[in-house]
Formats: sequence, C-alpha cells, structure tokens
Amino acid sequence: MEIRVLGALDVRVCGVSVVPSAPKPRQVLGLLALRADQVVSAGVLAEELWSGRPPRSARTTVQTYVLQLRDMIDRALGQVAPAAGVSCAKDVLVTSPGGYMLNSGGGLTDVREFERLAGMGYRAMDGDDHPLAARMLGEALGLWRGPAFADVLAGGQLAVEAKRLEETRLCALDQRIEADLRLGRHRVLLAELTVLVDRYRTHESLHGQYMIALHRSGRRGEALEAYQRLRNTLVRELGMEPSTGLRRLQRSILLAGPERPERPERSERPEREAAATASPEGSVARFTRVG
Repeated sequence: MEIRVLGALDVRVCGVSVVPSAPKPRQVLGLLALRADQVVSAGVLAEELWSGRPPRSARTTVQTYVLQLRDMIDRALGQVAPAAGVSCAKDVLVTSPGGYMLNSGGGLTDVREFERLAGMGYRAMDGDDHPLAARMLGEALGLWRGPAFADVLAGGQLAVEAKRLEETRLCALDQRIEADLRLGRHRVLLAELTVLVDRYRTHESLHGQYMIALHRSGRRGEALEAYQRLRNTLVRELGMEPSTGLRRLQRSILLAGPERPERPERSERPEREAAATASPEGSVARFTRVG
C-alpha cells in the first residue's frame, strides 16, 4: 500500500487508487490513512464527518462508507495477484472492536518518511554536519506536494492534523534554510526567502534569515527595510514588537558599516547563535514566534 497525504490524498492498493470521489467517504479514508495501522474509533470518524452533531444514523452511515471503500479495495486487489497475507478488502480495511484500521502492510506512508528524513536532518544539525542536514531536510520537504489533505473537505479532526503537519513542515523548512546559511548559500536562498516572507508575513525566523541573506549579499539597506516591514506588520496585526533576538540582529546590521558581501560563515552550533548576533557575520538567532 502507498499512502500520501502531504498534498492531495492518494491511497493506492497494489498500485491502484482507492480514493473515492464523494466527499464524506474521502474524509473517512483521509483519517484512516493518516492513522494507518492504528484503530480509529467509529466515534472519532463521526466527529470528523459531522463536527459533533452526528445524525441518529451516524454509525450505520459510517459502516456504509467503509463498505464503499472496501468495494474499491476489492476491485484494486482483483487487478493483481494479492500480496502475502492479503486475500480480501477486510484484510486491508480491518474492522476492530469499536472502530476500523487501515492496514498499510508495511508500505510507503509519506508522513512517516517525512518524519524519518527530518529527524535525520535535525540530528545532523545537532552534530554540525550542515551538508547532511541540508540534504536530509531537503529530501523531507520534497515529499510535500501541497498542503496536507489539499483535496479533502476536512472536518475538525483533519483540520487539526493538517495544521499540525504544516507546523512540522515549517520547522523543517526553517532548519534547512539555517543549514544552507551556514554553508554560505545566502545568494541562492534569496529568491526562495523573498517568496516565503511574503507568504508568512509575521514569521520572525524566516524574516531573520532573509535579513541575513540580504546582508551577506551586500544588500544591507534592503535587510533593514525587511526588518521595518516586519515590525510594521507585527504592530498592526498582532499588537506586538519584534522579539529581542530579531531586534539584536537589526542593530548588528545597523552597526556593520558599508554594505559588502558576507563571506561564508564557519560552522557553529545553534546554542551559540544568540551570542553570534552581536555581529552580522554570525548566523541568525532562532526565533519562536510563528505567524
């Protein structure tokens, strides 16, 4: 089985798609796919489908949707020789006490692969192996094909999960950019960061990285303008000033003198970054406020 939720929902059995077109069976499959190999209770499925206001026929309706999914799985299994231990749809979409479980059979799930690769990237960052960190985090981010569950009409459960997944993506993106900055790739990053700071207008870490990349590319004035735009947005939309770390970064750029391209920095551990912001040659401090 192949399960992809980082973008449009794509669930395949023996290479054949089993994603229904109807919205509610699609929701059921989406939640089962996200929690593959775990039992999802009928109550949780009903909560997802009807947002706390299930009809009296909710349990029967959920069973109907499961049967529809099993019909699609049976058709997919009928097109190929069944895998070991899989003889029918009930082996793939399993009924358990109180709920249902999608049996991945050890197949690909993009969320698990993303978490595995991102974890390798974070460990590489902790070990100051910035080339490996940039590569692993880049591969993890490459699994995303759009917003999670992009083509699913999400209820409360899937909406929360989609938001959680987006936060994990932003965390991986932040660390991948940090690794690239440590490798002196500031000029290459500018185009990407220009788009990101426009999309995430109150995300301080991305703006700090953008300021660093601009300054190191000899564009000190633009780095200071980027700070001022962010400050105006934070004050106007959230009623707050930039964080202490970002203000220190702005002051260090102000005191840096004439604009000049920055030389590639030497590797430093994230724990030493706060001290490094006394000079714009240091890496951007970590920021925690996310918009």
